[in-house]
Amino acid sequence: MVNEIYPLGSLPKIGETPKKMYAAVLRQENYGRPIDAFKIEKVNVPEIGENDVLIAVMAAGVNYDGVWAALGNPVDVIKQNERRGYKEDYHICGSDASGIVWAIGEKVDNVAIGDEVVIACGVWDKNAKDIIGGKDPMESETAGIWGYDTNYGSFAQFALVKDFQCYNKPSHLSWEEASCYMLTGATAYRQLIGFPPHQLNQKDPVLIWGGAGGLGEMAIKICKAFDAIPIAVVSDQEKEEFCKSIGAQGTINRKHYTHWGRLPNINNNAEMKNWTLEAKRFLNTYYEELGEKRKPRIIFEHSGQDTIPTSIYVCDTGGMIVICGGTSGYNADVDLRYLWVKQKRLQGSHFANPSDCLGMNQLVHTKKVTPTIAEILDFDQIGLSHQKLLDNKNKPGSMVIKVGMK
Repeated sequence: MVNEIYPLGSLPKIGETPKKMYAAVLRQENYGRPIDAFKIEKVNVPEIGENDVLIAVMAAGVNYDGVWAALGNPVDVIKQNERRGYKEDYHICGSDASGIVWAIGEKVDNVAIGDEVVIACGVWDKNAKDIIGGKDPMESETAGIWGYDTNYGSFAQFALVKDFQCYNKPSHLSWEEASCYMLTGATAYRQLIGFPPHQLNQKDPVLIWGGAGGLGEMAIKICKAFDAIPIAVVSDQEKEEFCKSIGAQGTINRKHYTHWGRLPNINNNAEMKNWTLEAKRFLNTYYEELGEKRKPRIIFEHSGQDTIPTSIYVCDTGGMIVICGGTSGYNADVDLRYLWVKQKRLQGSHFANPSDCLGMNQLVHTKKVTPTIAEILDFDQIGLSHQKLLDNKNKPGSMVIKVGMK
């Protein structure tokens, strides 16, 4: 007989699904500081459709989209859910997971009950006209991020995913290790590999903002796997040492510079002179860390407002700045003179398509890339983990939440 609900860390027999589960829930009245926004509740286990897979979550990775969800900004995820037809007045976020296939829809044929999997967070309508017409699924009008743009993410005992989100778990990784690399890893892989001709080549210098975070860590490791040269930007000495320990050739402490944020008025000669002197000083430090005078061919961006002006300035002629977020703000200034005269490319990037995910998963399966866990936390510390991200007080590497494990 199947119980109605099971304690955290325990499950019924494989294939037997309880009616309810524990989940870390967001509600509109609790939006705000992540440490206060997440509440553990008993909720219904979601029903599966014909192309759906129910995952018993073993462990879940912590990422910045959970911060945005908790804040209710830039998107109210519950209002968004309502527009997309969800009936629940709550949201379960979490966009990274490792777990066990627990139930499958009638049309699912790529996984079986009992399979151990990692979950990719890209979701879309595979029957959409633009996808059928050959468009990259992550560029489809229907594309979104599981656990942010959809409900029933990984911060619950059971998660609801589409069949195409499931990838084989590397057997040499623990549940915790397997839970924290796909979102950041596949995102970084797409940024560095997915936009030809600006793909990693041997000995390419690459500037990586936020090198000690989950995204930056993966970017450094992918660069090393392709024999490129990563230079990481961080905020303290501990993070510098971490980046060097995982393969960065050099590091730059951004706190040694003062020109971050919006560009000054370009017609104000004095202010622009001061800004440019700081940007040049930053570039000279980059040259010192690289050991030669070559500008970065690719700049790995996700901080946005504070750093885009510098990225545009220091990028190589004909190079690419590729960005997947805006953790420091969204109003980023671009001096178009550097963009058009030097023929630089400013490229947006959003998670990854199946080819990118397969490529990233292969790097992990072949042990060319191994995730680094900074901290493993209990289920009741989900709010705390996201607060650490918001306050920039997380340790280098990835944070992981134990879900289906004792």
